[in-house]
Amino acid sequence: MAVHEHPHRSPGFHLPSFRGRRTASPAEPTLSEATGTHAVAAYPLASLRLLTGFVFLWAFLDKTFGLGYATQSGKGWIDGGSPTKGFLGSVAVGPMESTFHSWAGDTWADWLFMLGLLGIGLALTAGVALRLTAFAGTVMMALMWVAEWPPAQHLSDGSPSMSTNPFAEYHGVYAVVLIVLAATAAGDTLGLGRLWARLPLVRRSPWLR
Repeated sequence: MAVHEHPHRSPGFHLPSFRGRRTASPAEPTLSEATGTHAVAAYPLASLRLLTGFVFLWAFLDKTFGLGYATQSGKGWIDGGSPTKGFLGSVAVGPMESTFHSWAGDTWADWLFMLGLLGIGLALTAGVALRLTAFAGTVMMALMWVAEWPPAQHLSDGSPSMSTNPFAEYHGVYAVVLIVLAATAAGDTLGLGRLWARLPLVRRSPWLR
């Protein structure tokens, strides 16, 4: 039996449209011909991308300027405060406890952490370089997961860790979100993903996609 593919539909997995059987118009937003993701998923994934980008951008802004949320006014990076000293210096459990203590407040650690927040936030908001962003963000989230060390029931001093789950901690969730956004080319809708993909450098180096 011969199988005839639709001339306007790219191969791959397609989510149901919930709007009846019809051919999507050319103006409909689609994530990517390569992923074959249906238009119905384009806006939710793009919204997830923008919200996640704002999470990283807000963390950068708050830690830089001390906006009075996680970072008190007058204690921002621009005021001479350290974005890593408080968090890494307070690590009280896990196999890298002493290592994180030695990194806390170091200039290289502050710059690397803040540039990571800014770069990930900007890339997600613009919808570009999502593969590189997913890799960098996953590394960052993995290190922060180790710093929290959810499997521990007690801290080094014997006090309860107050961990609510031995594995599924929110840094791990963020890492999975970043990977999903990159895998579905979520920057193609409400973002600059398509324009970015046409750049000669990006065409030559798909990992920049």
